[in-house]
Formats: sequence, C-alpha cells, structure tokens
Amino acid sequence: MIYTKHKITIIRYCQTCFISISLQPNYYFTEMKHIVVLGGGFGGVEAVYRLRKSGHKVTLISNREFVFIYPISIWIPVSKLDFKDAQLSLSDLQKVHGFDLIIDEVSAINSAEDKVVLKNQTISYDYLIVAMGSSKVKHPGLEHTFSICGNPFQALKMKERFDELLEKGSGKITFGFGGNPRDKSSVRGGPAFELLFNFVHTLKKKKIYNNYEINFFAPMKEPGKKLGSEGFDLLKGHFKKLNVGTYVGTKIKEFQKDRVVFEDDTELKSDLTMFIPAGSGHPVMKNSDLQVSEAGFILIDGHCRVYGKKTNVYAVGDVARLEGPEWIAKQGHIAEVMAKYAVNNILNDINGNPRRYSYQNHLSIVCVMDTGNAAVFTNRTWSKEAFIPLPVVGHWMKRMWGWYWKKSKLRKFPRLAGM
Repeated sequence: MIYTKHKITIIRYCQTCFISISLQPNYYFTEMKHIVVLGGGFGGVEAVYRLRKSGHKVTLISNREFVFIYPISIWIPVSKLDFKDAQLSLSDLQKVHGFDLIIDEVSAINSAEDKVVLKNQTISYDYLIVAMGSSKVKHPGLEHTFSICGNPFQALKMKERFDELLEKGSGKITFGFGGNPRDKSSVRGGPAFELLFNFVHTLKKKKIYNNYEINFFAPMKEPGKKLGSEGFDLLKGHFKKLNVGTYVGTKIKEFQKDRVVFEDDTELKSDLTMFIPAGSGHPVMKNSDLQVSEAGFILIDGHCRVYGKKTNVYAVGDVARLEGPEWIAKQGHIAEVMAKYAVNNILNDINGNPRRYSYQNHLSIVCVMDTGNAAVFTNRTWSKEAFIPLPVVGHWMKRMWGWYWKKSKLRKFPRLAGM
C-alpha cells in the first residue's frame, strides 16, 4: 500500500447526525501498481522521470543501454561532438530515479492479458506506456545512405565517410529526407537542414568549400513548410547564397552506391548521401493486438490512451498516431509532453480522479536549427509562427541545451519551466 496526495473526507455516522471531518495532510492509501514503460528514448525517459515519486513499481524496458540525444548528434559527423557525449546511460538514470531496468528486445504486446513478450522473458503489468519510436519507410537501396535519425551508430559511419572526402579534398555530398503519404506528421526535415549547414560550415572553415558540390533533395514541393508559411522560401534563399543545388517535388525511385535516382529517371550523383526516411509503424505492432492506423502507428485518443477494450495502455511519441493541425510533426519535445500527460492520466485513474489531460492542447513545432556557428529559432503553434535568426548565440544555446537535458534528467541541475 502507498500514500497518495489527495484530500479525503471521512464521514462519521452517529444517531442524530453526520459529522464530516477533513484530514490534513491529505493522504490516503491505494494499492501499489506495476507500470511498465517500453522504450528508452525521450518519451520513455520522461515517463519514468515523472513516475519516480508515485510510489508505484516502475519498469523501463529498452533495447539499448543508453538514451541517444538525437538533436545534438548533428555534430558527430563534423567532429564537433564525441559519440559518447550524445548518450545518457540508462543505468545512471536508474540509480537516480529508482526504477527497474530491463535491457531486452520487445517481441509482442498482448494487451488482452496485460503482458509484454520480450526476447528472453514475459512481463506482466497493470498499466503500460508504449514509447518505442517508429520504423522507417523502406526505399530500394537505402543501405547506400546514412541517416542522422536512425541507428545511432550511423552518425559514426557518416563521420568516417566525411573524413575520407576531406582527405580526398573534393566530392559530391547530398542531403535529403523523405515523406510518408499515409502519415505526414512522421517527416524529419529539420536534422537534414542542420547537417547540411554544418557540413557547409566545416568546409568553409577549412577553406575548401569550392572543391565540393552540395545538393539537397526531397519529394515534396515545399520541404520545410511545416516550420511556417515562409519556411521553405527562407531556406531556399539561404541555399541559393551557399550555391547548394535544390531538387524538390519528384519522388525517389531508388538509391545506388554513387547516386540518387528519381521517378522521372533523373539522377543526382553523390559520394556521400545523407537521407532521413519518414517514419512508419513499429514492426512489433504486427505481433501485437493494439489498434493501428493505415501507416502502422498506434491509435490513441487525446489523453494518449490506446483505443480498444482495455483502458490501461497508453502510447506516446513516434510510435503513436498524432491528431492535430496539418503542420504537426513528431519531435522529441512532443514525446515528452505526451509522456507527461499519459503519466498524469494513469495516476489519476489509479487514484479515482476523473480529471484527464490532453496532449493536443500543447501541440507545437519547436526547433533551434543549428547552422554551424549560428542558429534559427522556429516555433509554430495553433495561433502563431516565429522564424527568428540567432547569430552565434543560437549555436551555443543548442550546445547548452544538450548539457542541460542530461544534467536535469540526472537531477544535477534543476528543471526549467517549459523545458
């Protein structure tokens, strides 16, 4: 049994009247529950962070031993950041927050029986939060590309290839991202722009930029428009100043070792192709009994609760289908917002509190787009758009954010409101 902070009124009966007595402090006993969180990314870590003081048993299940901080991994290929500095050990988090940690692969989710099947064991739960991220849209020849939003070790492989081209002294470097017509919220364009600008900055700093051909491609006609109505025009103007070739509006047919081939059979030669595929449903959903969208994402309501007969399963972040404005995009801070409200809703359900919180009221796009030695702050909400250049200070703001994110999760630095 555990204490829960809620006011309770005891009604005492006597022969002539009812006497109402309010107890202070406001505590009552409730049964301890087992809350299982699947996924050691932004959403999963935020969930266990917020569950740490609930008094319930919390288990985090992840297929790797560290959180990879994708927003700052853009600096690994250009040798501005060591690979280990974009990691946060889940064991270190466990020591601070006191949750149980299992490193294993999830094979299936059986919500009908309140069980998660892992490669090496089966776990039962009272409440489940699925925060496993997504898979990627499969393109022919994808193995010939490097991604900054996939397997973390791809960043190191990209660094090796870039170092080879630096040693060679010339080359063709291509950056792009793809779309998913079945779910437009799963596009990741910002990191592609950031990486392109950081490659350009590195080459300019070494005074060899003119020896390289830099190109950008995307299948949509106005990539970057999610950032705001002026987003693509501003990016296109910046590309023009940098002499970056732009190829947009034509779908990708396939990738080859030294080129990108489009559906109209035009080709873009490339010695290094950085490509971020759009997200698609997590493969584990094929072995699970959760309802999913046409694109394979878990169907949830505004409270992050999974649709179906069971009411004790929640999904947050990239694994779930978002419902909102046409510009919405899946980002790390959205996963954290969803985790926050999923946890609040679970605890309220346990405590018999009817209040529920919706992630949809807090949908936004927030990005500090690093350009190597500066940044652009972009923010889009239901009611406003912002696109603000941040010379020099913006770059260091993003560098400091990476430090802050790790330190605050380890409780070595206080968490700031809204962060």
